[in-house]
Amino acid sequence: MSKKSKHNISKNNTYVFPHFNPRLSPVPVRRFHFPEGFVFGASTSAYQIEGAIDTVAYGRGRSIWEDYFAARPHLDNGEVACDHYQRMVEDVAMIKKMGLKAYRFSVSWPRIIPAGTGAVNAQGLEFYSRLVDELLKNGIEPYLTLYHWDLPAAMQDLGGWTNRAVAEHFADYAKVVVERLGDRVKKWCTFNEPEVIVAGYIGDGLAPGLKNPALRVAVGHNLLLAHGLATKVLRQAGAALKSKSYEGDLEVGIVLNLVPAEPASATVSAKTAARRQWQRNYGWYMDGLFKGKYPRVVQLEARRTGVSISAADMELIRQPIDYLGINWYLRQVVTGRGRVIRVPGAKETLMGWEIHAPALTTMLLNMKSEYRQLPPLYITENGAALKDERTASGVHDLGRMTYTYDHISALEMASLQGVDIRGYFAWSLMDNLEWSLGYSKTFGLVHVDRETQVRTVKDTGLWYSAVIKANSRGKAASRKGSGRR
Repeated sequence: MSKKSKHNISKNNTYVFPHFNPRLSPVPVRRFHFPEGFVFGASTSAYQIEGAIDTVAYGRGRSIWEDYFAARPHLDNGEVACDHYQRMVEDVAMIKKMGLKAYRFSVSWPRIIPAGTGAVNAQGLEFYSRLVDELLKNGIEPYLTLYHWDLPAAMQDLGGWTNRAVAEHFADYAKVVVERLGDRVKKWCTFNEPEVIVAGYIGDGLAPGLKNPALRVAVGHNLLLAHGLATKVLRQAGAALKSKSYEGDLEVGIVLNLVPAEPASATVSAKTAARRQWQRNYGWYMDGLFKGKYPRVVQLEARRTGVSISAADMELIRQPIDYLGINWYLRQVVTGRGRVIRVPGAKETLMGWEIHAPALTTMLLNMKSEYRQLPPLYITENGAALKDERTASGVHDLGRMTYTYDHISALEMASLQGVDIRGYFAWSLMDNLEWSLGYSKTFGLVHVDRETQVRTVKDTGLWYSAVIKANSRGKAASRKGSGRR
């Protein structure tokens, strides 16, 4: 930060944008070697930022998170969150000022269809339509996620993702959204992190908090079926739009949370245990999508827990997608006995997650080798809960800035070795509700004052803005130079 920054703070009524001098940055601001068209953006999710959950005022239905927090009244909840529903126009203006070229957000199913099926809430659908228009007006490409964990409570009353019928209702919901927004939104994602959705059924830390490990494969399989059904709906909508001379196809993908498992030693037992850890918890989603067959360890678990998996199911799941989103935060280190251990002396985030950016490069190269039909990739989330220091000159977070630089550099290394990577999205745009952890863990590029809701772009957000500008300039110069030749 410039020493003069406290005298050069640009303000409006909702956000603060301190001055930043790239030449004085403690972390390099440079052009990264990514392919033409590489996108830099940031991500959020509906429940974590929107607020406006009152049914009477906004027409939104109850989600599983209202029920989850009602049973745990001592926790923070999403009643206000970042008040994005009311401050959307100003937030988009902030995104534009930061120079982000893309914004990844999720649509709230209970805000669109309050009961999960049936009547549509026109007010909720109109909100997302206005958001998309505002983004496009400001030169920001929308990346839309249909589901980021906020299941309508009425669907949970049917058994939630343990019930295959909910997958059909999800496809109907996808149809409602794409018919309204498909003429303007090109990038579509069905689900964010099926593995974490499953965690809400087998554990207690996320909604619905059922604490039943036997549900693991049933829920994961139904989520992938819902992805397949929704993908078909989105394809059909894209074809209909194209027949009406709409320019460009809809691009459909899914976002997976991937945590690579690396052996703690070079022993065969450690390598075998690490491979099993990956396949059982993360790789099986990859295998279903790109191989049409789950790993043996998952097939055996399905039989033990009475989950029926047909060839037709797998054909639906493995249909081609246009891109794969990867959310990446950490690796796991596994002993020969299958125990995940903490690495002695390793740096960790406030979540207790090891910081080890080279593992991202390794994972992407391994994926490229194993999955021959791998589509283009986006890092759709990457970020860290680290210490913020708030002063009169801004919000200082050197640790997060270093973390972000190291991970973009790791991504660059994979790209240079042939991995088809199209974009990087920081998690998250702003400090938000970190689900059951409330507001105690902050990942944002932007600080949010919990009392006033005023946003202050942190040092990392300012650095990221400078990086985007530097990379945009480099590409423009390259295009200009090639024209002269």
